[in-house]
Amino acid sequence: MLLVGRLTQLTHLAFDALLVAMVLAGVKRSTGLAPALAKIKNRDLRALASSYLELGEWAMDFSVVFMGRSSAFERRR
Repeated sequence: MLLVGRLTQLTHLAFDALLVAMVLAGVKRSTGLAPALAKIKNRDLRALASSYLELGEWAMDFSVVFMGRSSAFERRR
């Protein structure tokens, strides 16, 4: 029972982290502003942050394709 609760918490935190990465991807696309990864001195941490942001980009692309194919959304310009 305790394991299920921990797994639920971990899933919730992972989903929240993905949403934050997607917001950062959206900000990057709409404004050009992105986190300054070059300022992270630790190479491994910088690579982890880069992978995290790339995951947000991928999730953003996937969401756009999914919504573009759905009849519930329409493209306005």
